Amino acid sequence: MFDGLTREAVVARERELAARFEAQLEAGLALDLTRGKPGPEQVALSDGLDDVLGGDYRLDDGTDVRNYGGLTGIPEARRLGAELLGVRPDEVIAGGNSSLTLMYEYVLNAWLNGPLGEETAWRREPGPLKFLCLVPGYDRHFRITESLGFELVNVRIGDGGPDMDRIEALVAGDPGIKGIWCVPKYSNPTGHVYSDEVVERFARLARRAGPHFRILWDNAYAVHDLDDDPPVLANVMDRCRAAGTEDSVVLFASTSKITRAGAGVSFAAASPANLAAFTKHLGVQTIGPDKVNQLRHVRFLRDAGGVRALMRRHAAIVRPKFELVRRHLEDGLGAEGLGSWTNPRGGYFLSFETPPGLASRVVALAAKAGVKLTPAGATFPCGRDPDDTNIRIAPTYPSLDEIDRAMPVFVNAAALAAARRWLESGTVSV
Repeated sequence: MFDGLTREAVVARERELAARFEAQLEAGLALDLTRGKPGPEQVALSDGLDDVLGGDYRLDDGTDVRNYGGLTGIPEARRLGAELLGVRPDEVIAGGNSSLTLMYEYVLNAWLNGPLGEETAWRREPGPLKFLCLVPGYDRHFRITESLGFELVNVRIGDGGPDMDRIEALVAGDPGIKGIWCVPKYSNPTGHVYSDEVVERFARLARRAGPHFRILWDNAYAVHDLDDDPPVLANVMDRCRAAGTEDSVVLFASTSKITRAGAGVSFAAASPANLAAFTKHLGVQTIGPDKVNQLRHVRFLRDAGGVRALMRRHAAIVRPKFELVRRHLEDGLGAEGLGSWTNPRGGYFLSFETPPGLASRVVALAAKAGVKLTPAGATFPCGRDPDDTNIRIAPTYPSLDEIDRAMPVFVNAAALAAARRWLESGTVSV
């Protein structure tokens, strides 16, 4: 990080980086690494959905899915969701294309009507309501709770999961904390996987928390492995059942990055008591989800084994993109110590950490040179990274050629921002 260099040496380095930056400006790039969307080759893997029904719209029990009914989804889809989430089919709702919709509806219902009935409504409780947010994290989770007026409290995540000592102390000391957002396998954006110990401590967390505390367990990347020997996430519902806290956890997942991102099937899973309270009010707003689409997915995917087979084909497409991003980072920045990054074994993102105060500069420089990144701060509540260090890199949608052109721009932007900071203040960090 320019350690041991004279000012003249750093000036020369900055000039070299600036000249490279000017050449990149002249290249007229227009590349996008912002959101974790599946690439065209990935969604094409599920084109068989279009013809899989073959005119047969009846379930195993003879129900015609083209008609009304089925508030909690077709039984076949609920069984598939149960396999993916590690719960019982009677604990699963199969919904529409977006698990985010189910998350919002669950949190809104808990605030308005209570997670277990009117007398448990969060809005009735005194004092400010709060939610714990693991950071860096998923911006859309944060927005749900922000939109309902919750105060968001940051907790750092690292290898093996979040800081459980801090989480346990926070919930024990503040009954106004009503829940926590979690992405337990390949966390967005860091790619971390919760250890068995962390899952066990989550299962016991409700014993320390105030009334009606909820763990929102978004297992969005449960099957999105890049390796043939992936890490195994402990079953949180089994651990909660053993601890007598099964009412404290609500799980979510979807097929959005398995089949079609805009036309998949979502799942929510919870204890029967939680589901009864939720579906009572869910039935006010809908007669039921798209059961034809659910049946298409069940016929196409069949079971968890079919999902895993499809995901191995996804991994063959995605893995080289992650490897190419890491190679550029290692070759361009590894020796200079101008940043650090995660090496996830699955999921959709890498997390890059600049020296403090530089993430916004790096993102702005890259954008000027034609490479669009997720805004700095987006992985923190309200878009405010207190140290301005985190950048989320999403390599799945662009082609290998586009990544190969985008990453040199990113690497140069990171080095140029650091050189200019050093020349301004005599240090990279502030």
